[in-house]
Amino acid sequence: MRKLLSLILVLSMIFVLVACGQSSKTKSNKDWEIVVVPKDATNPWFVRMEEGVKEYKEETGLNVYQKGPSETDATLQSQVIQDLIAAKVDAICVVPVDPPALEPVLKEAMDAGIVVIAHEGATLENCHYDIEAFNNAQYGAFLMDNLAEAMGEEGVYTTMVGHVTNASHNEWADGAVAHQKEKYPNMKLLEEEPRVESEDNGDVAYQKAKELLKKYPNLKGILGTSSYDAPGVARAIQELGLVGKVFTAGTGMPKANAELLKSGVVKSLTLWDPALAGKAMISLAVKVLSGEKIEDGVDLGIDGYNEMHFREGSDKVLEGKGWIVINADNVDSFGF
Repeated sequence: MRKLLSLILVLSMIFVLVACGQSSKTKSNKDWEIVVVPKDATNPWFVRMEEGVKEYKEETGLNVYQKGPSETDATLQSQVIQDLIAAKVDAICVVPVDPPALEPVLKEAMDAGIVVIAHEGATLENCHYDIEAFNNAQYGAFLMDNLAEAMGEEGVYTTMVGHVTNASHNEWADGAVAHQKEKYPNMKLLEEEPRVESEDNGDVAYQKAKELLKKYPNLKGILGTSSYDAPGVARAIQELGLVGKVFTAGTGMPKANAELLKSGVVKSLTLWDPALAGKAMISLAVKVLSGEKIEDGVDLGIDGYNEMHFREGSDKVLEGKGWIVINADNVDSFGF
């Protein structure tokens, strides 16, 4: 009798453990809390990203939302993430201001069992995966093609990044310079100041461009990476009466730069839709939370992210084909 009771007790415990395990596996994804943390909640680029996050929520019913710092500041962004760790969210999708500065807090998140997905954070170690809209070197080369065309493939130029610590911006600039050296021998990088920092601020980009153009009269082109760079440089070109003599190319939002493009001060700008990037991060987080194996060629179900490939030598950085070209002819067609 005792043996029978013991057997029943053991079987009951096994049943409870199995039931709990099954319950955990079948936990509704509607219970997950997935948060997108941008560099800056007020930047138009990330306001657009939030539109994508909200669309994803409407389309799927999942508990996803965006929460970012009030300005582009690594310390403030780290605090937002710290608060999310304390709130025990299930996944954090982050666009890091300064990847090295965020490593400690992202490690805390991962140690707490939180899925961490990054965008524009290819150098991060403490994340499950990083999503890039494209191969950064190829995007940089594409930016250079645009600048070279505007400059007539000759003359002195320099590069501008939002922050010298921004991994993606510097990779684009490095790719642009490498492409110039290979394809445009009559162009030359400004040796004295080969890379300047705009602080992700249009006014700073404008001021830096004015200083550069006054200091180096032979400067003919400035290649920007931040969405504020080329527009800020264009203002300086206009103010100094250098339209048609000095040129810029880079990333920018369609609606914010429509007049610049239509006026011809800037021939074209390139970008990827941050709304789609936000959706792609969430989609990947959902796959990881669901226990799916992430393989080369993974389809995130988002335009430009339908066939993601691991960067050469990496099992963490996934690259898509998400860039868009905007010019005077199509600038009004994007809706943002």
